[in-house]
Amino acid sequence: MRVLNYLELATRLDRSGIGTATDHQRKALAESPHEVVTSPWPGRSTPRGIGRMLAGQGVFEEIDLVHCNLIGPGSALVARRAIGTDTPLILHSHVTAEDFAESFRLSERVAPLLRHYLRWFYSQADLVLCPSEYTRSNLVGYPVDAPIRPISNGVDAARLAGFEEFRVSYRERYDLEGPVVFSVGNVFERKGLTRFCELAMDIETPFVWFGPYDDGPQASRLVKRWTRDPPANVRFTGWIDDIRGAYGAGDIYCFPTKDENQGIAVLEAMACGKPVVLSELPVFHEYFEDGVDCLLCSSHEEFRQALERLIRDPALRARLGANARETAAEHSLERLRTELEASYSAVLAAAE
Repeated sequence: MRVLNYLELATRLDRSGIGTATDHQRKALAESPHEVVTSPWPGRSTPRGIGRMLAGQGVFEEIDLVHCNLIGPGSALVARRAIGTDTPLILHSHVTAEDFAESFRLSERVAPLLRHYLRWFYSQADLVLCPSEYTRSNLVGYPVDAPIRPISNGVDAARLAGFEEFRVSYRERYDLEGPVVFSVGNVFERKGLTRFCELAMDIETPFVWFGPYDDGPQASRLVKRWTRDPPANVRFTGWIDDIRGAYGAGDIYCFPTKDENQGIAVLEAMACGKPVVLSELPVFHEYFEDGVDCLLCSSHEEFRQALERLIRDPALRARLGANARETAAEHSLERLRTELEASYSAVLAAAE
């Protein structure tokens, strides 16, 4: 079977969770019997493909199943082509109105409008995949008129191998000593930026956020405020060369996010055996167990107490980290491949 696994704007999303999730799919499928192509355009040239379309010529590669990972105009065009040619269509819901809010400037105003678009867009699919049962419940509430199946984004443990070797160099680079509280990924207010900084103001240990942040007109007011004038013990690194450096340098992963579809960086921290302190959200209750492989917190005071316990107690850090590594192993790329193949088979069978 020839599968189109499509991510429009791929070069701009290589630093994002969506880009990482798509990479996981493609790496998992590399071990499957399916032929996977990543562009619908002949010669993988978008301008050439659009030119052929305007000329009334054939546009898309010959494929047996379409799997799209984004919601933009390119994906909408590919989806319409799949429908027009009776090609089975899977749309992967990495974007919801809930997790879009507080990501960029004015995103809170756009989120309600986005919900209407997503209802239409995802309802075109023969099957919608999403990272969690929590995400599924949001889509059902829109409502999306298509079958919806939760499937973990997975974690690429092989990509993180050797992270320990980066500990000394990255701690020296950012002048870090003692237990380091850290987060990984794009810096958004929705991911708990303000709480992260306010916790740092109450706890005397280094806090580091490894990941890029916007400083232009699209950046939110709070992102500009905290990244331009952070607390004395907070460091925003911007883009780093090797993600393993973040997991090597950090000791306690802190993620006070306000909404999340799953959290790939959480799974990466767990795969590296780091204790994780997370917001008490339905999606984390779905995958993790408080006090066993994580600590879940619902207020500033609970976060502060959890972090201070971990800073004082290396044995607790080790126990939670070891359990977290076992949990991450349940989200392997091998499991992701099995679930993708099952999803593809189900859609093809329904189309016969």
